[in-house]
Amino acid sequence: MFEPKIECMPAGEMKALQSERLMRTVQRVYEKVPFYREKFDAMGLAPSDITSIDDITKLPFTVKQDLRDHYPYGLFACPMEDVVRVHASSGTTGKQTVVGYTANDISLWSDVMARTFAAGGMTNADIGHVSYGYGLFTGGLGAHYGSERLGSATVPVSVGNTSRQVQIMQDFKPTFLCSTPSYALYIAETLEEKGIDPATLSLRSGFFGAEPWTDDMRREIERRLRVKAFDIYGLSEIIGPGVAFECSEQTGLHVNEDHFYVEIVDKDTLEPVPDGTYGEIVFTCITKEALPLIRYRTRDIGAITHGTCACGRTLVKMAKPKGRTDDMLIIRGVNVFPSQVESVLLNMGQASPHYLLIVDRVNNLDTLEIQVELTEDVFSDEVKVLEGYKAKIRAAVESTLGIAAKITLVAPKTIQRSEGKAVRVVDKRAK
Repeated sequence: MFEPKIECMPAGEMKALQSERLMRTVQRVYEKVPFYREKFDAMGLAPSDITSIDDITKLPFTVKQDLRDHYPYGLFACPMEDVVRVHASSGTTGKQTVVGYTANDISLWSDVMARTFAAGGMTNADIGHVSYGYGLFTGGLGAHYGSERLGSATVPVSVGNTSRQVQIMQDFKPTFLCSTPSYALYIAETLEEKGIDPATLSLRSGFFGAEPWTDDMRREIERRLRVKAFDIYGLSEIIGPGVAFECSEQTGLHVNEDHFYVEIVDKDTLEPVPDGTYGEIVFTCITKEALPLIRYRTRDIGAITHGTCACGRTLVKMAKPKGRTDDMLIIRGVNVFPSQVESVLLNMGQASPHYLLIVDRVNNLDTLEIQVELTEDVFSDEVKVLEGYKAKIRAAVESTLGIAAKITLVAPKTIQRSEGKAVRVVDKRAK
């Protein structure tokens, strides 16, 4: 553990710490952020009404559109003179969401990422290979600072030029990899093309996030890279990677709840739901200085449980998110998550982890086509065998999703690889 006093803090002490920090943050945003002051005043809510973390449900929600409406710095709770770093989302669906960090924010970000790596068994004797993108995206610098805070030698490779990355892995002998799960598989594919046995590398662990991925993909990464694959969770609006992390038990993600208070609410009523019940994940930043968001609706679907983990940590545990409400496809009235399709395909054993969902509307009826990339050995089979395999996939998909889909088998390496977040869905209905 990087900070055992915090990571194993008794529930009562944690609640007292959270309460103190929430009250301080609420007072601060009321004084410093006109957006929140107006919201509080409209509700008839005063900062003095918040006396405990239990009062958090009295506070208003914040959504991504609020950041866009106050672009770029309108929700900052400090003057720009105190901001030392600015990051932003990709802005693929509208205006970018801009986030700022004070020096203290950078320090706490480094700490929670150091906790992340320590939970996976890393120490200052390890070497980190960071293949997240550096720049406005939070992944690269978040992992970088956490690795350095832990004391690990850090190789800031970023994304791209995968052949060179493989050479660096051979020469620099990193012991852990940080990347998106889809890029980890791209690295594995490159190793296979070069005839390099991953067992000859020094890698033994990987920390993967920034996109949804299933336990089936975890097993695929572990098999092909010979590493133990750890899930990490974060979002730029809260801090970036490091909001939650897996420990060696790999039975959920520990939330760094001394900095980020988590709630699960019903996505329709927005009322809190009991432990173990899935709903929308909501975070409140209780220590951030530059951008302390209040009850931020992430759109991610998850569940939390309280208690002591077998690893000894008492930090609240979050189930691996099932997906996002805005990633969820509604096809013929059925809710479909890409992760469901991924699980089906990887369980079949003969498809690669690369696939594409194409949704369209023909004669006012939604259609779903799933392009499935086959492995080299299966693709060379005779037509009769391939047709049989297509039928198996079609039946498995229909059984899992409850709707029929057109299955298209494509040649190996046909589906475009991604060095960042993988593109899994093309929805033509809105075009």
